[in-house]
Amino acid sequence: MRGRARGPSPLPERAARLWRTLGAVFVLLVFVPPLLLLVSGSLTEPGLPPSPTPQLVPEPLSTTGYERALDLGGLLRASLNSLLVAVVAVPLSVLVAALAGFALARIAPRVTAVVVAASLVALMVPATALLVPRFAIFRLLGLTDTLVPLIAPALLGTSPLYVLVYYLAFRALPADLYDACLVEDLSPLRTWWRVALPLVRPVTAGLTALTFVLTWSNFLDPLIYIYDRELFTLPLALRSLSLLDPTNFPVFLAGAVIAMVPALVVFALAQRRFLHHDDRSEG
Repeated sequence: MRGRARGPSPLPERAARLWRTLGAVFVLLVFVPPLLLLVSGSLTEPGLPPSPTPQLVPEPLSTTGYERALDLGGLLRASLNSLLVAVVAVPLSVLVAALAGFALARIAPRVTAVVVAASLVALMVPATALLVPRFAIFRLLGLTDTLVPLIAPALLGTSPLYVLVYYLAFRALPADLYDACLVEDLSPLRTWWRVALPLVRPVTAGLTALTFVLTWSNFLDPLIYIYDRELFTLPLALRSLSLLDPTNFPVFLAGAVIAMVPALVVFALAQRRFLHHDDRSEG
C-alpha cells in the first residue's frame, strides 16, 4: 500500500498565531488602559478640583485643555521644532547606520570582529558620560542654542546598536546574492541600494520607528543645548506645562496627548510594514 505524502503539520503555524494573538492581547491590556485615562483626563474641564478617582468619561467633556495647551505651552511652535529635528535626523541616522552595517557585513572577518567588539564596548558607555565632552565641543564650535546638536548624532548613526542590527540583517542574506551582484558588475553602493536594502525593509521600518520615537521624546539634549524659548522642542514645552497647578492638570494631559499622536502614527505605519512582510512571506 503506497503511503500518501503529507504536508507540513498546521499545528506549529496555529501555535505561532495563538502566541501572536496572546502577545497582542497582553500589549493591549498593558498599554490601552493608561492611554484611555490619559485621553479622559485631557478632556476634563480645567480649573476644577481634581477627581479623587479616575473617570473614564469626565463630566462635563471639554476641549479647553487642548486650547490652553497650544496657547500657554507654545506646543505648536515646539511641535514644528521637534518635527524639523525628526525629519532631518531620522532618515539621516537610518541611512548612515544602513551604510555602516552593509560595509561591516562585506569587509574582512577579522576587521569585522574588531569593529563589532568596539561597537559593543561603545554600547556599554553610559550616555550621560558623554554629555560634558559633547557640550564642550558644541560650545567651542558655537552651536549651542541651535538645533544642530540635536541632529549631529545622526551623522554617526545615532547609536552603535543600529549599525549592529543592520550588520546582522545584511549578513543573513545569501552569499550567492552578493556573488551575483559581482557577476553583474554592480558597485558596492548600487548593491547596497538596489539589492540589499530592499530585502531588509522590515529592519528599516523598525529602526525608523525606534529612532523617531527616541528623537521625538528626547528631553535631555534639548534641556542642555537649547535656551531660546522659540527653539524649544516638544518635551521642553511639556515640562513648562507640568509646572501648572493641579487644577490645570488637564492642560498638561492634553499636551501629552498631542505629543503622543505622532509617535503612535509612526509605530502603526511600522507595524503595518511588518504585517505586510509577514503576509508576503506566508504567501
